Amino acid sequence: MTRLIVAAGGGGDAVAAAILHAALYGDEDQAVILTYAWDRLLIDPLPGPRGADSFAGLEPVTQSVWSVPAEAQPIAPAGSTLPRLASELPHTLALLDPHHGAEGITRQLEELVSHLAPTSIDLLDVGGDILAQGDEPTLKSPLADALTLAACCQVNAPIRLLVAGPGLDGEISPDDLRPLLGALVHTFTAEDVEVISSILEWHPSETTAMLAATARGARGICEVRDAGLPVPLTDEGPTVHEVDLDDALSHNSLARAIMTTAALDEAEAYSREICGFSEIDYERNKAAWLKDQPPVTLNPENVLSQLDRFQADARTRGITHTTFRHITEALNLNGSQRDELRRLLIHSRPDQYDAPLWNIGA
Repeated sequence: MTRLIVAAGGGGDAVAAAILHAALYGDEDQAVILTYAWDRLLIDPLPGPRGADSFAGLEPVTQSVWSVPAEAQPIAPAGSTLPRLASELPHTLALLDPHHGAEGITRQLEELVSHLAPTSIDLLDVGGDILAQGDEPTLKSPLADALTLAACCQVNAPIRLLVAGPGLDGEISPDDLRPLLGALVHTFTAEDVEVISSILEWHPSETTAMLAATARGARGICEVRDAGLPVPLTDEGPTVHEVDLDDALSHNSLARAIMTTAALDEAEAYSREICGFSEIDYERNKAAWLKDQPPVTLNPENVLSQLDRFQADARTRGITHTTFRHITEALNLNGSQRDELRRLLIHSRPDQYDAPLWNIGA
């Protein structure tokens, strides 16, 4: 049997898809995880998602769909976590390419469904921003989720929409999400997330890190992203809820608008019109700014001193946890230094490592 899981926003959603598969389906079958190659700038210096032409070594699955094996490589200067993810997961990673808009994703899905005849199809979003109306002031990245939602609603096959970790992406509050959520499908446990524990040692996803942390019992407030968003870590964190696909579409104005788009640029224009911004524009601006920044040397003594000041300030805001990505940005280090910083902190202060998060201490 083959399960098809569509990672709505790419990135950490693909990692969460592996947790979902282990929790709901066990070892009885394998999954094909359809996901974007859309990594943050600390992994991929190019803004926006990557298409098949950004990789060497992809393998054809259908006319419009390529799989990403462990041997595949992004073509410089592009970067991607997918080949390494493929090497560590027992599942097939298929590349979701949005460059032909929602129509192109619909075509990819239809080809996969016809080719695989999957036992089930799940559309998985971690955080819940797939249910955004488009005008929420905290909304940061609506386009990827809206494209997958718009496409899934046009496929002639039963697709179940699942929202894991409601509110963990910091884009819609749990209070606003709660009325939109359907039946509780599962609550992740520490045992469930063990399947991806080694992946979270290097994967940069903050939302999936918090999903795993709450499944392991972490509670408090986690500060994330470059903007320092406070995200509550509560008992709702490890839950998975089903949401009616049509209800989600009726709530998501951007997804409705882009259903017939045939190019990513066209979908992006709708995002600017409806949401007031495009997340790819944000990435373009940040990439241009990062390009002009001088290299920074990671001096352990200076870093630990800066960390002490950051933590003291964070405690005054009620923060209990943070991510290594946020610490990297808060200390004005380059994103490429995240792994080096992580090793330094865990080695210097192992008691504060609340895997995969950093506990700022009392």
